[in-house]
Amino acid sequence: MAAVAQSTPETPAPSPWLWEFLKSELTPYPGRGALAARMVIAATAVMIINMTFRVPYGAYGVIYALTISRENPQTTAKTVKTIVIAFVLGAAYVLAGALFFLDDPMPRMLWVIGTFFAMFYAISAMTNYGAASRFGYLIVVTVPLWDSHVPAGSKVEGTLWAVWAITIASLVTLMVELIFAALRPGNDLVQSIAERLASIEGLVACYSEDRPVDPATEKKVTQLAMLGTSRLRGILHRSTYSRHYDEQMSAVVALVGRLVDVAANLTQLRFQISESDRQRLRVLAANLAGIRTDLLNRRVPGLIAFNSDSEASGVPLLREMEKTVSLITEVFSDSGSMSEYAPSPAGDERTSTIFVPDALSNPEHIRFGLKGCLAASLCYIAYTSVAWPGINTSITTCLLTALTTVGASRQKQVLRFTGALAGGVVGLGAQVFLLPYLDSIAGLTVLFVVVTGAAAWLSTSGPRFSYFGSQFAVAFDLIHFQEFTIQTSLAVARDRVAGVLLGLLMMWLVFDQLWGAPAVVEMKRAFLSSLRSLAQLMREPLPGEKKAAIERSYSLRETINTNFDKVRSLADGVLFEFGSTRQQDLALRERIRQWQPQLRTIFVTRIALLKYRLQLPGFELPEAVRMAQQDFDERVAGTLEGMANRMEGKAGQERDNLEGAFAHLEETVRICCPEEPQSLTVKLRPFVALSRSLESLTMSLDKEI
Repeated sequence: MAAVAQSTPETPAPSPWLWEFLKSELTPYPGRGALAARMVIAATAVMIINMTFRVPYGAYGVIYALTISRENPQTTAKTVKTIVIAFVLGAAYVLAGALFFLDDPMPRMLWVIGTFFAMFYAISAMTNYGAASRFGYLIVVTVPLWDSHVPAGSKVEGTLWAVWAITIASLVTLMVELIFAALRPGNDLVQSIAERLASIEGLVACYSEDRPVDPATEKKVTQLAMLGTSRLRGILHRSTYSRHYDEQMSAVVALVGRLVDVAANLTQLRFQISESDRQRLRVLAANLAGIRTDLLNRRVPGLIAFNSDSEASGVPLLREMEKTVSLITEVFSDSGSMSEYAPSPAGDERTSTIFVPDALSNPEHIRFGLKGCLAASLCYIAYTSVAWPGINTSITTCLLTALTTVGASRQKQVLRFTGALAGGVVGLGAQVFLLPYLDSIAGLTVLFVVVTGAAAWLSTSGPRFSYFGSQFAVAFDLIHFQEFTIQTSLAVARDRVAGVLLGLLMMWLVFDQLWGAPAVVEMKRAFLSSLRSLAQLMREPLPGEKKAAIERSYSLRETINTNFDKVRSLADGVLFEFGSTRQQDLALRERIRQWQPQLRTIFVTRIALLKYRLQLPGFELPEAVRMAQQDFDERVAGTLEGMANRMEGKAGQERDNLEGAFAHLEETVRICCPEEPQSLTVKLRPFVALSRSLESLTMSLDKEI
């Protein structure tokens, strides 16, 4: 840990850091312009429809048209379907609550508070975060309406108009996406991965030829490193691929992201390249090209083994890059053809469940619901007590920034406040200096396109800054498009900013002060949970029915995947935390980020081997081999638990003889299949290869932790 801490760079001065940060986030990348254009076109079309036909809640329709554009029409259609269903259910829930609790203030308040708890609990416990957040958003939008002193019929009409406005926006956005998809077909996920591999290949080729790195290549690698892989993970999260392919590609995305990070670090170093290093670099470049070609042609990349374990290299991080490239091919070690993983029209089994497997057993979901409920309820009580309904955006702030840790929550709070403040300033400036001179829809449209274009570009930046762009658009649209006339009062913008401040204050009190959890602590906890859950998966199936074992394995797989995603998101939150231990926290963050891709590959390899343990049809093992595999899996599980214990600082214990267990497994297979039958030997060959890969991966990770 000390060595890593020493290697952590000093924190740069604020001004240069901020300039470099903004420069990296605003730099174009392939596909960004097209995505921003789709967002602007959809939002502009919705704005014109709303202003022409005077659709109530039109501002929210414009906001959603800007935010639901996705990478392809299939995922956009899925998102639109989710939004419409969630809003219809939300409207039905609001109307039912009004029917029973509208006339009595005290039951009404208790219903609202209970609704806040259900809303935040659903966000934590439902498998579809988008559906839960949209359901909650409609409740947040319509609660002030039902508290206002207008006829009940107007309240019902307003609620239905809110659903209709969002539905119009969703359908318009889907039409725009379908048109753009017809003009630019292709698999965006694979193309994005191939683009990253090509940039690294170009960098490695420069080193292998002992010539200066092309500035454009260096800039592209650095830019891709800053961009991260959140967009690719989002594509997978919203895809309809099979569960196994999703898990495989999640591991590939993590490994490719790690490879880009290593390559970006390599560009900052100076070193001498020997002839043997140039040869290794040429081999590495050729393998990168081969993987990229295979993925683009929907072929499974072949296994790659670099014969350079004992060779010293003058190129820093070269061995790390070779190891990562090998891991990428090992992810597909059990696959026969990429075509078998085509999207299913009906989706896969992930869409059949509403709640996560541990929704009732994990107290964290209840704790999250209570925290969010407390913060939102304090905002609700505050603005109703002083009769200031204009600051009801405080509850929206609680909903949109309620994350489970200090750092991650603070990140969204900072971006929401600064984005809303910037959007409010631009909105006020336009209100004072421009709108008095605009007398037609054409002039308003030009202003809207300019502001929305800037917001769309900001929203398509990296994960560290994209939320700023969406909040910039929200503030501007709420100021100018809630009414169908030029807004002459500055009180609207004032109320929006005041509401955001109140929401951030309550979030700070509840999430930071009462139930605060540093992001680095949660990041470490999630990684430890991955280790222990994976150890438990290694021991499956436990004695019992095969069906129950399969269900347990699916539950564990969901838990592990959730923890992987949580570690990645928490890594961003650590950057927003400060204190005396910041350097140590950053060092631990970097180490976990290095270990995570390797742990993902172990997980994917285990999934491939699980069918042998479950004795599924076509994967039956002889009894002796099955017992040897069980012993081997137990040793792997013990090794993983030992890693978790060491990270927790628990007393050391003797390490499991994993190498000996694999040697025994390999010998058992050889004895069971000396020569005949040949079919059995062919069937067990991939089993042995997967087991060897699992052993080497686990041993390698065990040495690093």
